[in-house]
Amino acid sequence: MILYSLYECLDFKSFLFLICLLLLLIDLIRHKNPANFPPGPWPLPILGNVFTNVNYKTVDQVAFLFLFFQLIEKYGTIFSVRNGNDKIVYVSGFKTVKDVLITQGETFTDRPVSHLFDTLYKGRGLSFNNGYSWRKQQQFSSSHLKNFGEGRKTLEEHIHRECYFLCGAFKEEQGCPFNPLVKVNNAVANVIGSLVFGHRYEYDDVDFQKRLQMSAESVFLTGSVWNQLYDAFPGIMKWLPGPHQTIISNYQELANFLKEKVEQHRQDWDSNNPRDYIDAYLTETEKRKNDTEAGFNIESLVWCMVDLFEGGTETTTNTLRWALLYMIKYPDIQEKVRAEIDQVIGSRPPTLSDKANMHFTNAFIHEVLRKANLVPLNMARTARKDTTLGGYFIPKGTVMITNLTSVLYDKHEWETPDTFNPGHFLDSEGQFCRRNAFFAFSAGKRQCPGEHLAHMELFILLAILLQTFRFSPPPGEEPSLESQVGFTQAPLPYKLCAHLR
Repeated sequence: MILYSLYECLDFKSFLFLICLLLLLIDLIRHKNPANFPPGPWPLPILGNVFTNVNYKTVDQVAFLFLFFQLIEKYGTIFSVRNGNDKIVYVSGFKTVKDVLITQGETFTDRPVSHLFDTLYKGRGLSFNNGYSWRKQQQFSSSHLKNFGEGRKTLEEHIHRECYFLCGAFKEEQGCPFNPLVKVNNAVANVIGSLVFGHRYEYDDVDFQKRLQMSAESVFLTGSVWNQLYDAFPGIMKWLPGPHQTIISNYQELANFLKEKVEQHRQDWDSNNPRDYIDAYLTETEKRKNDTEAGFNIESLVWCMVDLFEGGTETTTNTLRWALLYMIKYPDIQEKVRAEIDQVIGSRPPTLSDKANMHFTNAFIHEVLRKANLVPLNMARTARKDTTLGGYFIPKGTVMITNLTSVLYDKHEWETPDTFNPGHFLDSEGQFCRRNAFFAFSAGKRQCPGEHLAHMELFILLAILLQTFRFSPPPGEEPSLESQVGFTQAPLPYKLCAHLR
């Protein structure tokens, strides 16, 4: 009765004003930060900080770095933002990031629910899985990538074979300027493809090139504001057109392509003679048919393959592109790497065992990975329980994002963080030394399972390429080190010349 009388006394505008005021009050109470929660910029009602451009994916790299470090300067290495209904804590600096990834790694192991990717993965695979199932899937995949077949020998054979085709493709350019992207991307995809589904594709295969382009497009768009908006407002965004729908359709297309590979394998699968990851996984599925919580089934296999194939292609492709770019940018460094290859390996095929005697080459590869900064912001984690970090209270369920850029460029850990300097990984005697702040593959329990394979690929491919070619920029052109940032950071398209030695 009182509410009805109040309603009669108010005109429509006043009533609308009161409704808005009530909604704002509810939003304020609902999202009030607990005591001693990390500080951050004031969020907009309902929307949060979704349009504040805190996320590096919404702006160009220079603007992101300027904004991000402004926030660090204002709030410290631990600050918070709000994305829709989710509170997100950003963590920067080697010591604090190490605390999240390693010291308290068990607390921050889980992935938060990504509304966009949950429509596809549904908690399966490697990237968006949690708990017991994730641990078993991760253990199996890591073991396969390290020890498949005869282990290192088999992996080296795959890489040697593919590098033969890559060198042939480079030779076809006859020393003229060309963009190495397509050839390098196809070669890297063939290495991981040989391990995952036992097949390689020619560099002029139109269908395979289309799938690789779609995969690269998906990774780039995953780093866009559209992914952020979808996670903030899934109920609205799932009905709207836009790049977020392209992400979903591209991932589904890749999953369908890989599912066809699984069905082909099931027709002539022999558990005693595994040819690749699919065969090994099918065998593991039979062994674990009574362990349903481990999640070994055909659908999980498909999404594990999506993670391995896409992750193993995108990052290694861009690392090789950065390596070639740094070589033509710094020809003196290229000559030092080549001289070491000639001295230690000569003209025979390189093996991974050579790496221990090639300190400068190893340092060069690590510096490429550091300076290229392939994944500027790590994939999100979530707190599994209440904890503290840097003196702040972190409630259970809080989304955490570690700023890997701040680790790889930490001025307290690197002598010349903004300069390409292989000396970062050499001691006073010129011997290779791994640095504690080298988090190019993340760290801890969620560290990239393909790190071993990536290092092997990078070393052998670069060694063979430099045995075969001298690389230079096109005549009259100065190589640019500008980058484009999606989920990963890639060099802008460039051309080089590959001259036979």
